[in-house]
Amino acid sequence: MRHDANRFSCAVLTMSDKGSRGEREDESGAMLQEMLRQEGYQLRGYKMVPDQIEAIAKVLVQWVDQDQIDLILTTGGTGVSPTDVTPEAMRQVIEKEIPGMAEAMRAASLLKTPHAVLSRSMAGIRGRSLIINLPGSKKAARENIEVLLAALPHALDKIQGGTSDCANLRVAKE
Repeated sequence: MRHDANRFSCAVLTMSDKGSRGEREDESGAMLQEMLRQEGYQLRGYKMVPDQIEAIAKVLVQWVDQDQIDLILTTGGTGVSPTDVTPEAMRQVIEKEIPGMAEAMRAASLLKTPHAVLSRSMAGIRGRSLIINLPGSKKAARENIEVLLAALPHALDKIQGGTSDCANLRVAKE
């Protein structure tokens, strides 16, 4: 059984102090929205907030609990600078962590830069929604989400109660 992305809704949340003040263009958020549209997801939300735990958590909870968005990608706030607080907000919001997704993103990034070891990106589930944290740079966000794209429709199907067998799915080789 093939899982198509077009049956799932999505949203993109960007964390940026400068961006939220209008001092920086949100290149990674715009790129992620376009990638999701091209994959067939139904874009239902976009927002930019400052690097503040409460602001991040508030949007994530609303998008999951009220808007029932299936897939939420965040960009920014995953590093080690004092203002990087996305993982702390995620820990307040998610019910289950999916460490394999973050591990896969870091492993792929490590092939390109030794700085990948500084990533604190996470992926997790709240309710019937999947939330994935991506780096703030456009290049790194693209590289990281590309690692997960093939698995996302099946993950979303399983999170929402799908009963297909994981072993029967095959990923096309390039």
